[in-house]
Amino acid sequence: METREIIKQIVNLPIEDKLLLLERTLHSIREVNLKEKMNRAVSELYEEYTINKELTVFTEIDFENFYEAR
Repeated sequence: METREIIKQIVNLPIEDKLLLLERTLHSIREVNLKEKMNRAVSELYEEYTINKELTVFTEIDFENFYEAR
């Protein structure tokens, strides 16, 4: 279906259906945008964590037993 055909169909919808369509479209756009931003952030941080050992210094003790002092 082409964009013009879709718009013609939308025009004929009742207002409730138009609003629902708008809400779901906006939600979809925001979701895709958020995923893209997160993927970019992960890529940037991954490089930083592989280069900067100060960021991962405490991972050396991850598997040591931890005992809370009381």
